[in-house]
Amino acid sequence: MPHTRLLWGLVITLGAVVGCAEHAGIADVAGFNYPEAPTADVVEDYHGTKVEDPYRPLEDPDAEETRKWVDAENKITFGFLEKIEARKPIEERLTKLWDFEKFSVPFEENGRYFYLRNSGLQNQSVLYTTTSLDGTPEELLDPNKMSEDGTVALAGLSVDDEGTKLAYALAEAGSDWITWHVREVDTGKDTDDVVKWSKFSGASWNNDGTGFYYGRYPEPKEGQDLRESNYFQKLYFHKLGTPQSEDKLVYDAPDHKDWMFGSTVTDDGKYLVIDVSQGTDDRNRVLYKSLEKDDAEVVPLIDTFEAGYFLVDNEGPVFYFRTNKDAPRGRVIAIDINKPEEENWKEIIPESEETLRGVDLVGDRFLANYLKDARSQIKVFDPEGKYLTDVELPGLGTASGFDGKRSDEETFYSYASFTTPPTIYRYDIAADKSEVYRAPEVDFNPDDHTTEQIFYESKDGTKVPMFISYKKGLEKDGKAPTFLYGYGGFNIALTPSFSVSNMVWMEMGGIFAMPNLRGGGEYGEEWHKAGTKLEKQNVFDDFIAAAEWLIENKYTSTPKLAIGGGSNGGLLVGACLTQRPDLYGATLPAVGVLDMLRFHKFTIGHAWVDDYGSSDDPEEFEALYKYSPLHAIKPGTCYPPTMITTADHDDRVVPAHSFKFAATLQAAQECDNPILIRIETRAGHGAGKPTAKIIEEAADKWAFLVKVLAVEMPQE
Repeated sequence: MPHTRLLWGLVITLGAVVGCAEHAGIADVAGFNYPEAPTADVVEDYHGTKVEDPYRPLEDPDAEETRKWVDAENKITFGFLEKIEARKPIEERLTKLWDFEKFSVPFEENGRYFYLRNSGLQNQSVLYTTTSLDGTPEELLDPNKMSEDGTVALAGLSVDDEGTKLAYALAEAGSDWITWHVREVDTGKDTDDVVKWSKFSGASWNNDGTGFYYGRYPEPKEGQDLRESNYFQKLYFHKLGTPQSEDKLVYDAPDHKDWMFGSTVTDDGKYLVIDVSQGTDDRNRVLYKSLEKDDAEVVPLIDTFEAGYFLVDNEGPVFYFRTNKDAPRGRVIAIDINKPEEENWKEIIPESEETLRGVDLVGDRFLANYLKDARSQIKVFDPEGKYLTDVELPGLGTASGFDGKRSDEETFYSYASFTTPPTIYRYDIAADKSEVYRAPEVDFNPDDHTTEQIFYESKDGTKVPMFISYKKGLEKDGKAPTFLYGYGGFNIALTPSFSVSNMVWMEMGGIFAMPNLRGGGEYGEEWHKAGTKLEKQNVFDDFIAAAEWLIENKYTSTPKLAIGGGSNGGLLVGACLTQRPDLYGATLPAVGVLDMLRFHKFTIGHAWVDDYGSSDDPEEFEALYKYSPLHAIKPGTCYPPTMITTADHDDRVVPAHSFKFAATLQAAQECDNPILIRIETRAGHGAGKPTAKIIEEAADKWAFLVKVLAVEMPQE
């Protein structure tokens, strides 16, 4: 089933830091004269526990005192990085390796193909269209022409059934706020249609292409668009040629301010299916509306939040869903909306040992994307659920795509691994045959590197898988610089992927290690739940155990081991940093959620309560307060060299998390190890970041590690 291409994933991060007022001053460590952060006498009472928050003023990123602090911190950080001799050659190698053609998975509407292409170093990828796979593509939309610094990004797109109209969303400076526009495919010209204040929403065209459905929030108060909590989302229909003020309200829930709505028009154009979510868990309600009658009401189909239901396709009144209802690792069911009672549901594809992460009905076949120990398996079933075959993949990696309509004869997918850049394949469904459509040419030899997958025991005896990639010929003497990367949250699965940045690290003799921690989606809902709320400590234990395994097995040693992660992974690094500061040679928490007591008070943070719990609940407060990175910092402790990264326009995980954490950690630091914060300007949580900024940040990251881990650069 074709759907809106949301080009920015909803990846969430949390992090916290609380400091004592008496330590809120200037710290002069190893020549670093850290700036004095603005403070206030703030004490919160959480169920009888008094918690100080001296750096509360840093929650306002636009305040003059905050801006001065940001400028002073950046001056120290960039001054430190600029003096590292290895930084320039690292950036040069990153730039050279990054300069290769990159393609997205194509999709087709009415005989016309659409895909994104980046020639190599373009800040943003360009949207192209063609009527033939072998034909000359035409440029349809180039975001690079919309800003001088490349910070306007294409954040979503949807093409109508006729392939003649494109709804596209733009975001500026990394913000989650998006504005929808409409472009005529044949002429490349925009209409006058503009839809503002949309966020976490796609666009779904009706079958005659006269308009599209989308979600939006109320316009925030002036100056509060990057901090104000996002509540009361509503689902609207925008009719082309009319102003947004005349858009028709399709559905809202004024009594449930935290509900969010997604919408899909079925391939036959007869139904609008509305997905209702309350947080980030795979638990949702499903509603539908007949589009054959103008006055048709919205009808509840699944009216509880007990499980997850994700529309695959429909055959008249029979709707196919991927669900975790009574199946933690996923299955496919059919529900006849004329007989919606659960006793009438029909199981099409039963739950298996592998984790079902996605499925579509294309070419009269169910194409099901499974994870087996965090690597892709694609299984093909007939419409009745009979297993037919596996799609043969090139190796142990990640395959994604396989979109389309039931009547299509072909589909496309991307395959990548830690040492294989994304290659686009065309798959002939009836013939069960894949052929390369686009293969990138990258300036490195993948045969020089290897990836292994091992399983280690966590603190409670749970077996956890970990991928380890490195240059062949590695001598396991504990001397290899190692970057241990993790996430562990929100049912998100970490699978093999190609990273130019990581390839450069491995070329430098480094090891890249990635464990599949609890809290993620690698092994279904039970694995996910084992790393949430009161069980969140399991995630940190898994990560700490991974570090200990790498050291015990002589891959690396504490002075050579760095840990990193972003968003929820930033929380992971912050928690492990404060719990085991003796274990690592360096830490890199990026755009992290670090104040676990206040995360839910900003932008979309309230949705993360599903995974973290809330400080408003007495029992959950105790768990959060215990591991909250901000609050776990202990004055007089020697913390490893740390570079925190964030962005001043991050409205997913507001920069206050990183600001407060950095100020508190700097004040608490007992030894000479640097505590730096790198604050990107005109950037957000990471999505849509220009290529130039990505390369600069990667060069700074590796240069920092080269310096603090004493990495010996390879000789030419």
